[in-house]
Amino acid sequence: MTTVDRDAPGYPGDAYGMSDEEAKQLRWPAAPLKEILWPWGAITFAFGAAFLLLVWPHINAYLSPVLPETEWAFESTGIRELQDSGLDGSGVHVCMVDTGIDAEHPDFENLSLVGFRDFYEGQHDNIRDVGDDWHGTMMAGLLVADGKFRGSAPGVDLSVALALGPSGTSGNEDFVAQAVRWCRITQEADIISLSLGSDPGSGMAVQSETAQAVEEALESGIFVVAAAGNRDSGDMISDVSVPANIEGVIAVGTITRNGATWSQTATGSAIDPYTQENRSYPSQKPEVIAPGVLLLSTSGSSSEPSYAYSTGTSDSTVLVTGALALILQLHGEDLRGEDGEIGAEEMDLVKRTLASSCDKSVTEGAPHDSKGGYGSLDAVQWAADVGFELNAN
Repeated sequence: MTTVDRDAPGYPGDAYGMSDEEAKQLRWPAAPLKEILWPWGAITFAFGAAFLLLVWPHINAYLSPVLPETEWAFESTGIRELQDSGLDGSGVHVCMVDTGIDAEHPDFENLSLVGFRDFYEGQHDNIRDVGDDWHGTMMAGLLVADGKFRGSAPGVDLSVALALGPSGTSGNEDFVAQAVRWCRITQEADIISLSLGSDPGSGMAVQSETAQAVEEALESGIFVVAAAGNRDSGDMISDVSVPANIEGVIAVGTITRNGATWSQTATGSAIDPYTQENRSYPSQKPEVIAPGVLLLSTSGSSSEPSYAYSTGTSDSTVLVTGALALILQLHGEDLRGEDGEIGAEEMDLVKRTLASSCDKSVTEGAPHDSKGGYGSLDAVQWAADVGFELNAN
């Protein structure tokens, strides 16, 4: 006998009535497969994999009826429990900056779309989604869908700023800044939801127009919720995306269905790039993580079916936006107080209660984790903590 190492000497070829090389191949059990798999099998596999990558967006939509449902994302965060108490975001104004929206989708039949502006092509009267993968429509569905499935805050007044192009990039960083300012000045939004971002040091960099526009919104008492960013394992990026890295912004990472932090959610830095000082509670980055892996949402109304799955911190951002909208519906009047305005103190209260209310199991009890934030979203506890701080009944 010989060892299982196929390169071990073994018996010489004449013991088998063949050459030494033929005997060596005989001792390798997988040798017959090599003739089948190489090279044509490998070539076929490569072409097949490339084909699947190209057609996956279309196949993905047809698989949605048999893939796992995503109601867990709304239930595990407490959003459904708040909705069951009668909250739907009514009276709260959310402004989304994205690739637009396909308002013809049947799940948007009851949508209160109060504003639309096209900063990408200037076609303000043509309400549409220019995204190749319907990114804006999918994010809008997670917030305001009210049909086949229900979004996190379907009763909000929604404004949509089209500032990203077909590939999901702005092409011009000023488009996003202009969109954020439109949300603040013209739309007078309560929340600006940004399922977008740029790597620190590129595009929407520190002290960019976008960062300045977001700072202006925060100073005006508008809550800004932004995606922490998706990172490949080989990326050497040391912080969450811009503008999620701004102190007053709520930066959102992603958690999976099994309760683990998604491996590709961005890691936050301990240093604030704007002040070069250590970040402190409750603005360490990211602040919170929420479900964002394989969430079913609305896609183009012309698609069949008109639903698809999406994954990333973009999706998680919308769930946090929706939870905040429900809380503002419940406690907004008390937050505004006698002067009717939300200022720095009230915004800090909302961020402190978010940090205190998070489920710490994902961070193993640690006060803050560079990927898991202060923990995973618990909208019910967040609402309760806000009410306690305000001494609201």
